[in-house]
Amino acid sequence: MLLRERTRTDHDRVDAAFARFDLGDPADYREFLLAQASALLPLEAALTAAGIENIVCDWSHRQRASRILADLADLGLGAPGLLESPGFRSTAEMLGALYVVEGSRLGGAMLARRVPAHLPRRFLSDADSSRWRSLVALIDHELVAPACQAAALAAARAAFALFEAAARAQAGVRVLEH
Repeated sequence: MLLRERTRTDHDRVDAAFARFDLGDPADYREFLLAQASALLPLEAALTAAGIENIVCDWSHRQRASRILADLADLGLGAPGLLESPGFRSTAEMLGALYVVEGSRLGGAMLARRVPAHLPRRFLSDADSSRWRSLVALIDHELVAPACQAAALAAARAAFALFEAAARAQAGVRVLEH
C-alpha cells in the first residue's frame, strides 16, 4: 500500500516519540493519554467537520474521543490542550488522515498489554481489524489517481506530524515538571 510505504519514516518518528512513555507506570500512562488526546481530538473534529461520515458510513463507531476522555476522567484528568489540526478539503485528504488515526487504533491494541490492569484501557482496547481492512479497501479503491495519492500522502504526513508534536510536547511538559 502506497501510504504505508511512503509514510514509514513518519510512522517511525511517531513511534520513537511515544516510546518515551512507560505505559506500565501510571504517571507515564497519564502523560501518554494526554499526548494522544491532544492530537486525536482535533483530528477527529476536523474529519467530522470535513464530512468524513459521507465517506465512511461507520464514522460514529470509529471515533474514539469519548473513550480517551473517559480514560482521562477515570485518572482524574480533563481534556488536554489541543493542537491545531489541518483542515481536510477532499476525500483523499480525509482518507490519508483517517489512515493514521485508524492505524493508531491497531497499534493501541498491542500497547494495551503493557498497561496495568487497574488502569483504564478503553482507548487502547478498541481494536477491530475489520474496520482496518475496510478502510484499506476503500483507500485502494478511491486513491487511484496520482493527484489523489499525493493529497492523501500529504494529509497522512500532517496527521503523523500532529501525533509526533503531541508526544514531544507532553514529554517536554514532563521534563519541566521534574
